[in-house]
Amino acid sequence: MDGLTIGDVAKEAKVNIETLRYYERRGLLTSPPRSLSNYRLYTEDTVRRVRFIKGAQELGFSLKEILDLLSLQAEPETSCEDIRERAEAKITDIEAKIASLQAMKHALAKLVTECSGSGPITDCPILESFDSSKGV
Repeated sequence: MDGLTIGDVAKEAKVNIETLRYYERRGLLTSPPRSLSNYRLYTEDTVRRVRFIKGAQELGFSLKEILDLLSLQAEPETSCEDIRERAEAKITDIEAKIASLQAMKHALAKLVTECSGSGPITDCPILESFDSSKGV
């Protein structure tokens, strides 16, 4: 029986072996057949699938969303529009995260300008703001 070992797949896909096992547990990869000596034997398709998963993760998709994309990819009636809608939803999600991060940056920058950087820590306006009921 020919196939790639888990180490081969990990090396080709540039991931850790534990990542592959985790993807199997999460249902992103199917459990491969095993050799007579009980080694998992993967196909080149597994390497492509792992690269797909990693590429989608790099664009901000969660493993749950990636599983959804993989399921859609396997359905012949899925259209490009179905995938586009998910990508547009991800863009909206990313924009919301950016707005939230910008608000945090602004609030923290304001606190930094209020702090002289001298004096006892008990008078630190940054720490005081974390403790106050009014928040940042």
